Amino acid sequence: MNYSVEEALHRIHRLGYQGVELLADVPHVWPVGLLPETIRLIRRTLEVTGLQIANINGFMMRAVGDPRHPYWHPSWIEPAAELRALRREHTRRVLQLAHELGAPNVQTEPGGPLPSGMTRQQALQIFYDELMPCVELAEKLEVHLLIEPEPGLLIERFEEYLQLADRIGSPFLGLNLDIGHAFCVGEDLVRWIPELASHTRHYHIEDIPADRSHQHLVPGEGAIDLRSVLEAIHRTGYPGWITVELYPYMDRPDEAGRKALLFLQQLVTSLDTCD
Repeated sequence: MNYSVEEALHRIHRLGYQGVELLADVPHVWPVGLLPETIRLIRRTLEVTGLQIANINGFMMRAVGDPRHPYWHPSWIEPAAELRALRREHTRRVLQLAHELGAPNVQTEPGGPLPSGMTRQQALQIFYDELMPCVELAEKLEVHLLIEPEPGLLIERFEEYLQLADRIGSPFLGLNLDIGHAFCVGEDLVRWIPELASHTRHYHIEDIPADRSHQHLVPGEGAIDLRSVLEAIHRTGYPGWITVELYPYMDRPDEAGRKALLFLQQLVTSLDTCD
Protein backbone atom coordinates (compact mmCIF):
# COMPACT_ATOMS: atom_id res chain seq x y z
CA MET A 1 0.00 0.00 0.00
CA ASN A 2 2.99 2.30 0.45
CA TYR A 3 4.32 1.70 -3.05
CA SER A 4 3.13 2.26 -6.60
CA VAL A 5 1.76 -0.79 -8.36
CA GLU A 6 4.89 -0.96 -10.52
CA GLU A 7 7.26 -0.92 -7.54
CA ALA A 8 5.08 -3.35 -5.59
CA LEU A 9 5.21 -5.85 -8.46
CA HIS A 10 8.99 -5.60 -8.68
CA ARG A 11 9.38 -6.05 -4.92
CA ILE A 12 7.08 -9.08 -4.89
CA HIS A 13 9.07 -10.58 -7.75
CA ARG A 14 12.38 -10.02 -5.95
CA LEU A 15 11.04 -11.86 -2.90
CA GLY A 16 10.56 -14.95 -5.06
CA TYR A 17 6.81 -15.04 -5.58
CA GLN A 18 5.44 -16.33 -8.88
CA GLY A 19 2.01 -14.70 -8.81
CA VAL A 20 0.32 -11.61 -7.46
CA GLU A 21 -3.11 -10.41 -6.40
CA LEU A 22 -3.82 -6.94 -7.76
CA LEU A 23 -5.64 -4.47 -5.53
CA ALA A 24 -8.47 -2.73 -7.38
CA ASP A 25 -8.27 0.26 -5.07
CA VAL A 26 -6.02 3.19 -4.27
CA PRO A 27 -3.09 3.45 -4.55
CA HIS A 28 -2.81 0.64 -7.09
CA VAL A 29 -5.52 -0.12 -9.66
CA TRP A 30 -8.65 1.84 -8.70
CA PRO A 31 -10.69 1.29 -11.88
CA VAL A 32 -12.46 4.67 -11.99
CA GLY A 33 -10.52 6.82 -14.42
CA LEU A 34 -7.81 4.21 -14.87
CA LEU A 35 -5.60 5.41 -17.70
CA PRO A 36 -4.64 3.17 -20.64
CA GLU A 37 -1.02 4.03 -19.82
CA THR A 38 -1.45 2.42 -16.39
CA ILE A 39 -2.86 -0.75 -17.93
CA ARG A 40 0.09 -0.88 -20.32
CA LEU A 41 2.51 -0.33 -17.43
CA ILE A 42 0.98 -3.21 -15.47
CA ARG A 43 1.14 -5.51 -18.49
CA ARG A 44 4.75 -4.54 -19.18
CA THR A 45 5.79 -5.04 -15.55
CA LEU A 46 4.10 -8.43 -15.40
CA GLU A 47 5.92 -9.43 -18.57
CA VAL A 48 9.30 -8.23 -17.30
CA THR A 49 8.94 -9.92 -13.90
CA GLY A 50 7.19 -13.06 -15.12
CA LEU A 51 4.53 -12.63 -12.44
CA GLN A 52 1.06 -13.96 -13.18
CA ILE A 53 -2.19 -12.47 -11.87
CA ALA A 54 -3.68 -14.89 -9.36
CA ASN A 55 -6.70 -12.75 -8.52
CA ILE A 56 -7.98 -9.19 -8.46
CA ASN A 57 -9.14 -7.93 -5.09
CA GLY A 58 -12.39 -6.05 -5.60
CA PHE A 59 -13.31 -6.18 -1.90
CA MET A 60 -11.58 -2.99 -0.77
CA MET A 61 -13.01 0.45 -1.60
CA ARG A 62 -10.77 2.79 0.40
CA ALA A 63 -10.91 5.27 -2.48
CA VAL A 64 -14.52 6.13 -1.57
CA GLY A 65 -13.40 7.32 1.86
CA ASP A 66 -16.44 6.04 3.77
CA PRO A 67 -15.84 7.02 7.43
CA ARG A 68 -17.65 3.98 8.86
CA HIS A 69 -15.04 1.39 7.85
CA PRO A 70 -12.25 1.59 5.26
CA TYR A 71 -12.97 -1.85 3.77
CA TRP A 72 -16.60 -2.80 4.41
CA HIS A 73 -18.45 0.28 3.14
CA PRO A 74 -20.14 0.95 0.88
CA SER A 75 -21.47 -2.60 1.03
CA TRP A 76 -23.82 -4.67 -1.10
CA ILE A 77 -26.59 -4.35 1.51
CA GLU A 78 -26.64 -0.65 2.36
CA PRO A 79 -30.15 0.67 3.10
CA ALA A 80 -29.46 3.48 0.61
CA ALA A 81 -29.70 2.36 -3.02
CA GLU A 82 -27.15 4.93 -4.17
CA LEU A 83 -24.53 3.45 -1.83
CA ARG A 84 -25.29 -0.08 -3.04
CA ALA A 85 -24.85 1.19 -6.58
CA LEU A 86 -21.30 2.31 -5.76
CA ARG A 87 -20.43 -1.25 -4.74
CA ARG A 88 -22.21 -2.83 -7.70
CA GLU A 89 -20.69 -0.56 -10.32
CA HIS A 90 -17.24 -0.89 -8.76
CA THR A 91 -17.54 -4.66 -9.07
CA ARG A 92 -18.61 -4.40 -12.70
CA ARG A 93 -15.58 -2.21 -13.44
CA VAL A 94 -13.26 -4.67 -11.72
CA LEU A 95 -14.69 -7.55 -13.75
CA GLN A 96 -14.02 -5.56 -16.93
CA LEU A 97 -10.49 -4.86 -15.70
CA ALA A 98 -9.91 -8.55 -15.01
CA HIS A 99 -11.08 -9.41 -18.51
CA GLU A 100 -8.76 -6.80 -20.00
CA LEU A 101 -5.75 -8.05 -18.02
CA GLY A 102 -6.53 -11.74 -18.44
CA ALA A 103 -7.07 -12.30 -14.71
CA PRO A 104 -9.09 -15.42 -13.83
CA ASN A 105 -10.94 -14.14 -10.76
CA VAL A 106 -12.34 -11.13 -8.94
CA GLN A 107 -13.08 -11.42 -5.24
CA THR A 108 -15.79 -9.37 -3.57
CA GLU A 109 -17.31 -8.61 -0.19
CA PRO A 110 -19.77 -11.19 1.22
CA GLY A 111 -22.67 -8.78 1.55
CA GLY A 112 -21.44 -6.50 4.30
CA PRO A 113 -22.28 -5.82 7.95
CA LEU A 114 -26.00 -6.24 8.67
CA PRO A 115 -27.52 -2.75 8.96
CA SER A 116 -29.56 -1.81 12.00
CA GLY A 117 -33.26 -2.49 11.42
CA MET A 118 -32.69 -4.88 8.51
CA THR A 119 -33.44 -8.59 8.89
CA ARG A 120 -31.05 -11.21 7.63
CA GLN A 121 -33.59 -12.37 5.04
CA GLN A 122 -34.03 -8.83 3.77
CA ALA A 123 -30.26 -8.44 3.51
CA LEU A 124 -29.88 -11.72 1.63
CA GLN A 125 -32.52 -10.65 -0.89
CA ILE A 126 -30.85 -7.27 -1.41
CA PHE A 127 -27.46 -8.97 -1.83
CA TYR A 128 -28.91 -11.35 -4.40
CA ASP A 129 -30.60 -8.56 -6.35
CA GLU A 130 -27.46 -6.40 -6.43
CA LEU A 131 -25.10 -9.28 -7.18
CA MET A 132 -26.99 -10.81 -10.10
CA PRO A 133 -26.10 -8.12 -12.70
CA CYS A 134 -22.45 -8.68 -11.80
CA VAL A 135 -22.81 -12.45 -12.07
CA GLU A 136 -24.35 -12.01 -15.52
CA LEU A 137 -21.42 -9.82 -16.55
CA ALA A 138 -18.96 -12.37 -15.13
CA GLU A 139 -20.59 -15.04 -17.28
CA LYS A 140 -20.35 -12.85 -20.36
CA LEU A 141 -16.68 -12.02 -19.72
CA GLU A 142 -15.84 -15.54 -18.47
CA VAL A 143 -14.27 -14.16 -15.30
CA HIS A 144 -15.09 -15.85 -11.99
CA LEU A 145 -16.68 -13.64 -9.35
CA LEU A 146 -15.66 -14.96 -5.93
CA ILE A 147 -17.41 -14.47 -2.61
CA GLU A 148 -15.03 -14.23 0.36
CA PRO A 149 -16.75 -15.12 3.66
CA GLU A 150 -15.54 -12.82 6.42
CA PRO A 151 -16.13 -12.67 10.19
CA GLY A 152 -18.80 -10.16 11.13
CA LEU A 153 -20.31 -9.84 7.65
CA LEU A 154 -23.52 -11.22 6.13
CA ILE A 155 -21.84 -14.38 4.88
CA GLU A 156 -19.16 -15.52 7.28
CA ARG A 157 -19.59 -19.31 7.24
CA PHE A 158 -19.26 -21.83 4.43
CA GLU A 159 -22.82 -23.13 4.77
CA GLU A 160 -24.09 -19.60 4.20
CA TYR A 161 -21.95 -19.30 1.08
CA LEU A 162 -23.32 -22.61 -0.26
CA GLN A 163 -26.90 -21.44 0.22
CA LEU A 164 -26.18 -18.32 -1.84
CA ALA A 165 -24.27 -20.26 -4.50
CA ASP A 166 -27.09 -22.79 -4.82
CA ARG A 167 -29.61 -19.99 -5.25
CA ILE A 168 -27.57 -18.20 -7.92
CA GLY A 169 -26.57 -21.38 -9.72
CA SER A 170 -23.86 -19.90 -11.93
CA PRO A 171 -20.57 -21.65 -12.78
CA PHE A 172 -18.95 -18.21 -12.71
CA LEU A 173 -19.82 -17.56 -9.07
CA GLY A 174 -17.24 -19.16 -6.83
CA LEU A 175 -15.47 -19.05 -3.49
CA ASN A 176 -12.37 -17.21 -2.37
CA LEU A 177 -11.53 -19.40 0.62
CA ASP A 178 -9.71 -17.33 3.19
CA ILE A 179 -8.07 -19.79 5.57
CA GLY A 180 -7.71 -17.29 8.40
CA HIS A 181 -11.32 -16.12 8.18
CA ALA A 182 -12.53 -19.71 8.40
CA PHE A 183 -10.39 -20.30 11.48
CA CYS A 184 -11.75 -17.14 13.12
CA VAL A 185 -15.35 -18.39 12.94
CA GLY A 186 -14.46 -21.93 14.03
CA GLU A 187 -14.84 -23.81 10.74
CA ASP A 188 -13.22 -27.26 10.47
CA LEU A 189 -10.95 -26.51 7.54
CA VAL A 190 -9.75 -30.06 6.96
CA ARG A 191 -13.37 -31.22 6.66
CA TRP A 192 -14.59 -28.30 4.55
CA ILE A 193 -11.76 -27.98 2.03
CA PRO A 194 -12.67 -31.17 0.09
CA GLU A 195 -16.39 -30.39 0.32
CA LEU A 196 -15.82 -26.95 -1.19
CA ALA A 197 -13.26 -28.02 -3.79
CA SER A 198 -15.65 -27.62 -6.71
CA HIS A 199 -16.43 -24.03 -5.60
CA THR A 200 -12.97 -22.84 -4.59
CA ARG A 201 -11.23 -20.82 -7.30
CA HIS A 202 -8.66 -19.10 -5.09
CA TYR A 203 -7.26 -19.23 -1.55
CA HIS A 204 -6.04 -16.56 0.82
CA ILE A 205 -3.59 -17.73 3.45
CA GLU A 206 -2.43 -16.09 6.66
CA ASP A 207 -2.13 -17.15 10.28
CA ILE A 208 -4.45 -16.12 13.14
CA PRO A 209 -3.88 -15.82 16.92
CA ALA A 210 -4.99 -18.64 19.23
CA ASP A 211 -7.94 -16.56 20.48
CA ARG A 212 -9.28 -16.56 16.88
CA SER A 213 -9.35 -12.77 16.75
CA HIS A 214 -9.37 -11.41 13.20
CA GLN A 215 -5.72 -10.39 13.06
CA HIS A 216 -3.68 -11.48 10.05
CA LEU A 217 -0.29 -12.91 11.06
CA VAL A 218 2.65 -14.22 9.06
CA PRO A 219 2.11 -17.95 8.38
CA GLY A 220 3.80 -19.94 11.13
CA GLU A 221 3.36 -17.23 13.76
CA GLY A 222 -0.21 -18.06 14.77
CA ALA A 223 -2.35 -21.00 15.84
CA ILE A 224 -3.63 -22.49 12.57
CA ASP A 225 -2.40 -25.99 11.72
CA LEU A 226 -1.32 -24.87 8.27
CA ARG A 227 0.36 -28.17 7.50
CA SER A 228 -2.96 -30.00 7.80
CA VAL A 229 -4.68 -27.28 5.77
CA LEU A 230 -2.15 -27.49 2.94
CA GLU A 231 -2.34 -31.29 3.01
CA ALA A 232 -6.12 -31.05 2.61
CA ILE A 233 -5.75 -28.64 -0.32
CA HIS A 234 -3.08 -30.87 -1.88
CA ARG A 235 -5.35 -33.92 -1.69
CA THR A 236 -8.09 -32.13 -3.66
CA GLY A 237 -5.74 -31.66 -6.61
CA TYR A 238 -6.31 -27.91 -6.54
CA PRO A 239 -4.44 -26.43 -9.53
CA GLY A 240 -4.72 -22.73 -8.73
CA TRP A 241 -3.14 -20.02 -6.63
CA ILE A 242 -2.79 -19.61 -2.86
CA THR A 243 -2.19 -15.93 -2.12
CA VAL A 244 -0.52 -14.68 1.05
CA GLU A 245 -2.63 -11.83 2.50
CA LEU A 246 -0.73 -9.74 5.03
CA TYR A 247 -2.11 -6.20 4.75
CA PRO A 248 -1.34 -5.38 8.45
CA TYR A 249 2.37 -5.42 7.58
CA MET A 250 2.39 -2.31 5.41
CA ASP A 251 5.29 -0.90 7.41
CA ARG A 252 7.50 -3.95 6.73
CA PRO A 253 6.09 -5.81 3.72
CA ASP A 254 9.37 -7.28 2.48
CA GLU A 255 10.18 -8.86 5.83
CA ALA A 256 6.67 -10.32 6.21
CA GLY A 257 6.55 -11.52 2.60
CA ARG A 258 9.96 -13.17 2.85
CA LYS A 259 9.11 -14.97 6.11
CA ALA A 260 5.76 -16.16 4.75
CA LEU A 261 7.23 -17.52 1.54
CA LEU A 262 10.05 -19.36 3.30
CA PHE A 263 7.66 -20.97 5.79
CA LEU A 264 5.17 -22.03 3.11
CA GLN A 265 7.86 -23.31 0.74
CA GLN A 266 9.23 -25.51 3.52
CA LEU A 267 5.76 -26.87 4.25
CA VAL A 268 5.03 -27.58 0.59
CA THR A 269 8.42 -29.27 0.14
CA SER A 270 7.73 -31.53 3.11
CA LEU A 271 4.36 -32.49 1.60
CA ASP A 272 6.02 -33.34 -1.71
CA THR A 273 8.59 -35.46 0.15
CA CYS A 274 5.82 -37.37 1.92
CA ASP A 275 4.27 -38.20 -1.47
